[in-house]
Formats: sequence, C-alpha cells, structure tokens
Amino acid sequence: MSNAGTSRPSRPRFHSPTVSDSSLRESARGKHMQFWQSLIFCESDQLVEIAPLIEGLGYTGVVLPDHVALPDQAHSSYPYSEYELDPKAPFLDPWPAITAMAAVTQRLRFSTYVYILPMRDPFSVAKSVATASILSQGRVALGLGVGWLAEEVEILGHRFAGRGARSDEMIEILRHLWQTGSAEFHGEHFDFPLLYAEPQPDDPIPIYVGGHTEAAIRRAARCDGWMGLDFAVEEIPAIVERIRKAVDREKRSLAAAPETPFEIILSPRAEPSQDLYRRLEDMGVTGVVLPSWSLQEGDFASAGAKHRQLEDFAEAFL
Repeated sequence: MSNAGTSRPSRPRFHSPTVSDSSLRESARGKHMQFWQSLIFCESDQLVEIAPLIEGLGYTGVVLPDHVALPDQAHSSYPYSEYELDPKAPFLDPWPAITAMAAVTQRLRFSTYVYILPMRDPFSVAKSVATASILSQGRVALGLGVGWLAEEVEILGHRFAGRGARSDEMIEILRHLWQTGSAEFHGEHFDFPLLYAEPQPDDPIPIYVGGHTEAAIRRAARCDGWMGLDFAVEEIPAIVERIRKAVDREKRSLAAAPETPFEIILSPRAEPSQDLYRRLEDMGVTGVVLPSWSLQEGDFASAGAKHRQLEDFAEAFL
C-alpha cells in the first residue's frame, strides 16, 4: 500500500500542545497512541542513520512499502487516491532493510505497509519474515494486502483473479510454519504433504491486513489488526465500526488482552494536533502512520532536514 500520490501535501505545521501529555496518551481502552513513521522512498543510505534517531525520540516504529516488478505501462488504477505509480520508483526489499535498521536499534518496531502477499509463495515469505523477526528479536509485523496492480501480480506468475482466496490460504500456511516449523495443506490454491520450512521465529509475528473492501476487513478480523490509508477524519468512525462488527463476528474483542491487541493503524488526512490524536484514540484508532518526507512539500533530501522534522514532531506530540 504505497502512501504516495500525484500531489505532494504541504509540510505539516506542528501546533503547540493544547492538552496534557497524560490526556493525549490515555486512549478509550487505556492504550497509548502509536506513531509510525513512513519511510517510503527515504534515501536508502540514510535508513541506518535515521532509525536510531526515530527510536530515541520515542516513535513506535517505521513502515516500509513493497513492490517488485513494475511495468512501464499499466491499465490498473490505484484504488485509494489519484496516484500514478512511477515504474522507476526505488522500492527496497523491505526485509533486508528492516534487518539492517534492527541491528542499530533495540526497541523500534517494523512493519510493511503493505506487503503484496499473493504474488509470492508462502514458503519464501515465511522464511524472510521469520528471519527478520529473529534478527530483530521479535520487533517485526507483517502488514499485508492482496495488491491492486494486476500487471505486477501476473508478471510474477500468479492470477490476479482469486488473489484474495490465495492470500487467505497463505496466511493459514504462514501461521502453521511460524508456530511449528512445518505444515501440511490441502486447499484450492495450495496442496502439499507434510513439509518443514525453518526458521521458526522465537516470538509471535503479528499480521495486519490492509484494504477497504469488506473482504479485506473480514481478513483483518481473523488476524491481528487492520491498516488503512489516507482517511479524512470524518470517514474514520464508519471504517472503525465496520472493523468492530467484523471482529465481533469472529468472536473477538477490540479490547483484547494486552498481549494480544487488535490494532487499527491508519494515516489520517489532517494537520497534526493534540486534539486530532485524542479524537482518533476515542474512535478506537491505536496507531497513526506519519507521511514520508518524499510526499511533503519542501526539501527533505538531507538527513539533517529529516532529523529536524522528526524532532519538531516529537517535541510537540511524543
């Protein structure tokens, strides 16, 4: 789920706090709002430098996008906004990038936003994500989606139609492999005898599902959370209510035990303010994704410019 668009939003203005830190950080369910920094199109040679700063300032984590093979010409339309994908855009492989940043941090969390699951096989995904989880000591989540770019999915050898059902089977296989190091599966899209695919991660790997369709929300309700993109504030209560109903149908609770929370993470289309984040918490949002510098007006090419904005935001809100 690339959080890019054809127009670049202006650089956020950081308003002076209007509520106390304790008021901001008390959500309706007693949790703290999470702040995730998007690193889409961040200069690759700055990732290892900037990750410790993000951690030290108190951000929850960072998210990275995913694409593999982009056609020069495509007929698929991006479903979330007016967005023209540059086929030469520098999409890093997220898992080596995450592992490199994990090596220079201790608490910072990492997630994809989002990883296009059905254009891959479950065994390679299981191995890549488990390896990153082990090397980061359990700080990795798999944020996934079924993809919107039909040409890319088909270039990589898979049918675009049916990708949702394929993803559902892959999620089931991934969980078996991560929990036991083995799996046997007989389904519509995958059919294989008992096999082993190590490594088995030391810690559970949360799975967050992106997408606005009913199928995507049902998929998220069976997993550990939902990820959304570019919502106007007035649109958020309705999407949260849809998620609540889906989770309830799965006989789960959004107010789950602390060790098994259901996360609702999204990027709000609004100026940052203390009031905004308190309102989002009251709605049931557990985390926000902050826009990458590549999507903002201004010159943020240097690491120093990024550092200054990170520090400004942290001083106001973290």
